[in-house]
Amino acid sequence: MEYKIQANKLKLYYGNVLALNKISIQVVKNSVLALIGPSGCGKSTFIKTLNRMNDLVEGVKIEGEVLLDHINIYHPDTDVVMLRKRIGMVFQRPNPFPMSIYDNVAYGPRIHGLTNKSALNSIVEKSLRGAALWDEVKDRLHTSAMGMSGGQQQRLCIARLLAVEPEVLLMDEPCSALDPISTMKIEELITELKQNYTIVVVTHNMQQAARVSDYTAFFLNGELIEHDQTDAIFTRPQDKRTEDYITGRFG
Repeated sequence: MEYKIQANKLKLYYGNVLALNKISIQVVKNSVLALIGPSGCGKSTFIKTLNRMNDLVEGVKIEGEVLLDHINIYHPDTDVVMLRKRIGMVFQRPNPFPMSIYDNVAYGPRIHGLTNKSALNSIVEKSLRGAALWDEVKDRLHTSAMGMSGGQQQRLCIARLLAVEPEVLLMDEPCSALDPISTMKIEELITELKQNYTIVVVTHNMQQAARVSDYTAFFLNGELIEHDQTDAIFTRPQDKRTEDYITGRFG
């Protein structure tokens, strides 16, 4: 079994507040890991440690390590721009840029220096196909992305990630602002994308975690309580707190 990401005794402080306490977890390559747990338990904080998004928050202190392909991303020599190219992120609310659909997808490759028109065209089509969006938008690539539905905007944000050829996709509640049909499309997309990417998804939705993930991790009060194959977590959890959460006794 090959691990794409490993966190070892990871601690994160916001000022003097301990938000993550000794998190050790492995993410299997080309799998989907779902992070579940009540609000404020550390799921989103943890996912942001995986591409150093927390670097942008004032007063954050991190101990321990996060390994990407066995190399610590918190080493002082890490190129954080390159790291975020390798590990992309989709947020709760779709955040397309106020520009055309085409320019949204071409944005990343252009920033990284690509100017060749036919190469850009090819990347835009490939990325939109990868995000299951091409057939819906191919005739209006040069219209504003702001005119798309919420579900389409979220898939556009995924296409925008794919355009810079990441290895890992982080998704922080990618369906929380979407209707059931859009949610279903994103879930189907996650299942397809894991053929080529390693995916970590934060979700409040137990059924969603059960549907899309291979592995599930249950967080509570900044601690990792249990991590196992999804089937095991949902049918035979080892920790009573996991069972209580999954069966709706709290959270």
